[in-house]
Amino acid sequence: MKCQTIMGIMEKLAPKKLAEHWDNPGLQLGSPEQEITKILVCLDVSQPVVEQAIELGADMIISHHPVMLFKGLLSIRTDTYDGAMLQKLLSHNIAVYSAHTNLDIAQGGCNDILAKLWGLEQVEGLAVTDPDTGDCLGRIGCLPVSVSVEDFAQKLCNTLPCNHVRLVKGGKAMVRKVALCSGAGSDLISKAVFKGADVYVTGDLKYHEAQQAFKQGINIIDAGHFATEFPMVKAVADYLRQELSSMKHGADIQVCEDNLSEDFFQVVSKKG
Repeated sequence: MKCQTIMGIMEKLAPKKLAEHWDNPGLQLGSPEQEITKILVCLDVSQPVVEQAIELGADMIISHHPVMLFKGLLSIRTDTYDGAMLQKLLSHNIAVYSAHTNLDIAQGGCNDILAKLWGLEQVEGLAVTDPDTGDCLGRIGCLPVSVSVEDFAQKLCNTLPCNHVRLVKGGKAMVRKVALCSGAGSDLISKAVFKGADVYVTGDLKYHEAQQAFKQGINIIDAGHFATEFPMVKAVADYLRQELSSMKHGADIQVCEDNLSEDFFQVVSKKG
């Protein structure tokens, strides 16, 4: 199957037009014309992920975070981490496709994955990104019943790939209305407050952002960038398998999930 066909399947899930203006989704490396037989889905394209792809015999990687995002590529030095990784991808003819903020915003994307994971009902968008289409970043919905904020925080630990979360008790002791934004969503704190959320879940919070939430009277949980986005790996892999199963020769394409990557951050506790 052509790489272009796989790109079309991903475009159906997360159209590139949804992406933020600064983003760089789409085909990062490779040719739309190359043949694909095995796909590896991951959050980040890293050297361990590339090694995993080579070992599996994958000829395409689909990631959430683009390989080339925050800085222009002025040179490829193979004595650097990224340069060596790109060289390895090219030498093994592995295409790389990324769906980033378009997957965050898309219906069924990263934020809907979390809402479903936590059993939220009456889910709607949190912050409108396009007034004409109604597309939104983040989601807000309700738990079936109210729970203590501590129990909800524990639920996150049990359903996300993390062994801890950071909780700021700035609001009600019992919570039901939950706002969320996967990855880094501190800029949506005020929007969560405005929409009446009892608790807001995101990642990458700084001290003064947590302080801002406390002052505005809302509970906030920093579950980490990695943990709030990694669930997309299984969800996107399942989506690809479902779409491919109904296509001619689609059953010949194997879809694998990255099962090696971990959060960069580790918690070191005080002894004694």
